[in-house]
Amino acid sequence: MQLEDMTLEELKRLRKDVEKAIETYEARQLSEARAKLEAQAKELGYSLETIAGVSKTGSAKRLPKYRHPDNPTLTWTGRGRKPKWFIDALESGYEKKYLEI
Repeated sequence: MQLEDMTLEELKRLRKDVEKAIETYEARQLSEARAKLEAQAKELGYSLETIAGVSKTGSAKRLPKYRHPDNPTLTWTGRGRKPKWFIDALESGYEKKYLEI
């Protein structure tokens, strides 16, 4: 379908989808990089946390699992109470998978 053939509502929906894809690009790239590194670590018989020197004890800081789409300094480990930015992002149409790091 050509852009000229689309209705105003279809164009606005397309723009929203493109903006969301742009905003979540870095998060998707980081998620892919993490998956590749975890696979390589597993091939070597280690966890990524072990190679990175991160402790899995209860007092250790957990690695963030989710990142704010507009402000990458806001993260969440996926444990405990959901932060307001995470809830707001879901309510505004983001899927959980697009917020993953």
